[in-house]
Amino acid sequence: MLHWDGWNGNIKSRGQKLIDLLDKLRKIAITGPESTGKSMLAEQLATHYKTAWVPEFAREYLERNGFSYKEEDVLAIARGQLESEQQVMSKAAGFLFCDTEFIVTKIWSDVKYKRCHQWILNQIETHRYDLYLLCDIDLPWEYDPLREHPEMRKELFELYCREITSRNFPFVIIRGFDSERLNNAITLIDDYFKIK
Repeated sequence: MLHWDGWNGNIKSRGQKLIDLLDKLRKIAITGPESTGKSMLAEQLATHYKTAWVPEFAREYLERNGFSYKEEDVLAIARGQLESEQQVMSKAAGFLFCDTEFIVTKIWSDVKYKRCHQWILNQIETHRYDLYLLCDIDLPWEYDPLREHPEMRKELFELYCREITSRNFPFVIIRGFDSERLNNAITLIDDYFKIK
């Protein structure tokens, strides 16, 4: 079935049009240690760019199943995060902001269990993002029953830096308080994707 695409005489199949839309979608992962403003930043960026965002699945999972978890729960959370991302992707326009990604799950598993499931490691290599926003630890740590390591923030931030740089993933570090943090992120995204 053919689809008339405006007055310019461009005729495309629906399948090709969907491929074109997905090709234009830029996935941005918001990553970093706990209590660095990832969730708030993802939501604010989605609002600014008038698009969709993927909330952190771990929070939903642990609130539903209890705060005590086992190693197999980390794998279930990683799979749930991927499913959530796939469900939200069709609602995105231009950008898709993802609150956490597989490096978060790897570091969580490495710190807690001293190992990481191979499926998660494979996803890090195959499920890429166009840009990683690494949230700095310049925000004060805030208590939350799901947060576990207030004393390890510097060490965890360094782990994130190593994981991202060792893979040559494109990333920028996001710093600043309140609206300054959001504005810094917007400026860095606009510069990276040459938006003006």
